[in-house]
Amino acid sequence: MYEDDTAWPEPRRGRVLLGFFAVVIFATAAGVGSALLVHAATTVSVQKAAAIRPAAAMNASAVYSKVEPGVVDVSANLQYLDETAEGTGFVIDAAHGLVLTNNHVIDGATSVRVTLVTSGVSYRAVVVGYDLKDDVAVLKIEVAHGLKAVTTGDSAKLSVGTRVLALGNEAGQGGPPSLAPGVISSMGRSIVASDQSSGLTETLHGMLQTSADIRPGDSGGPLANSAGQVVGIDTAAGSGGPGAHAAGYAIPINTALSIARRIARNRPSPGIQLGMPAFLGVLLPDSSATSPQAQADQEAGQQNGAASNSGRSCLTGDARSYTAVPAAIAPVKEGALVDGVVCGTPAAEAGLVAGDVITGLGDQDVTSARSLTAILNRDRPDTTAMLTWVTIDGVSHSLPVTLETGPAG
Repeated sequence: MYEDDTAWPEPRRGRVLLGFFAVVIFATAAGVGSALLVHAATTVSVQKAAAIRPAAAMNASAVYSKVEPGVVDVSANLQYLDETAEGTGFVIDAAHGLVLTNNHVIDGATSVRVTLVTSGVSYRAVVVGYDLKDDVAVLKIEVAHGLKAVTTGDSAKLSVGTRVLALGNEAGQGGPPSLAPGVISSMGRSIVASDQSSGLTETLHGMLQTSADIRPGDSGGPLANSAGQVVGIDTAAGSGGPGAHAAGYAIPINTALSIARRIARNRPSPGIQLGMPAFLGVLLPDSSATSPQAQADQEAGQQNGAASNSGRSCLTGDARSYTAVPAAIAPVKEGALVDGVVCGTPAAEAGLVAGDVITGLGDQDVTSARSLTAILNRDRPDTTAMLTWVTIDGVSHSLPVTLETGPAG
């Protein structure tokens, strides 16, 4: 499926990593004010001594008219965060209804809708897959007519001074996309970004830097050249440091299409999640340790002495604000420590509480928090599996649970 390589040109590799020290805001979740802040990143630019010589003037109106028919607004429902995030995307395969956007636009999403900017018609979209490491996601509009794909260019042919135009759903306002002209000011940038509201932190390499004024809500939108070809995905905005001009950052389209191709063809690879993950409803430590006590100790260190979670009630709303180390832990040598349980989920219905340790799911042993995450990423929503866990007082339980559709990311 999706084997038509003429629509998606093969990417050219060999990008040189450059770098900077910057503070940048990721354009995402305009509806809830969420943003990723890019912190320090140091590299050496091979083009730092080159003067920027802009190419011939761009006809922004002509470029806009070529690209706009393929642009969509993306609205992500973050059910477990009680939020809605707004971003942008663009059609890369009209025949199959495929849309390209940033992963951080749909991070935490339990359902997604896209709206065609040319008609204002909204459609349900499914998440075909996403790449956490490279911040790329592919959506599929299940039932839509009259889609028009953008024309993609070759980002390997870009150079400092190339004129570009960024289009996006600025501030999540919807309707005709905003446009921001600029030039490619550097290439191969590395940035480190974190979302203040979700705690998400990521490092992106090989980024295009542009003087185009990319803003919140533009994330996932197209960055086009003077021929109306999309050469990048608008991803971040901010400044290049004290005294520097404002800068925007985009993922090269060759990189993005290479990832999108693997996702659309259902080809697993490290870092890529195909479809939506299965969801149990437990909060887990970010630890690879097998010992539940070691998981708790590591998390306590990461949280700088966060208060113990001794409550037995489930969590509602934004579960991120409840993160705490359990006051008591089930007496087992290995498994996934439960930090908390989200209300209304399979784990809550089964009766799990903070401090319990999960030791098995289906026919697979759970040896750590990360092993449970890996199992859930491989499992499919709506499947029933036997869940095995040990309670704080040392009692072992097994109960069949039906996994839900989990939030993306």
